[in-house]
Amino acid sequence: MILVRLVVSVGDIARLTRDVWCGEINGEDHERWRREIKKELGNIIFSTIRWVDDLGLDVLECLDLAIEAQEKFANSGRPR
Repeated sequence: MILVRLVVSVGDIARLTRDVWCGEINGEDHERWRREIKKELGNIIFSTIRWVDDLGLDVLECLDLAIEAQEKFANSGRPR
């Protein structure tokens, strides 16, 4: 279920991004678009924290491990 929900959010972000790239967002629509992007990213963050807890894992430990991995990658010099 976690993967399905995550894919739905990623699909929503892809749709919103496509709308910008295709030039369908401008003027007043831009602020509405920004709000939708923020909501979808927030959904991913909030849902991920909930899933970690549902799996019985420690959220802070997971964050520490992710920070460590991100710092290691950033210092590796490999392109993003």
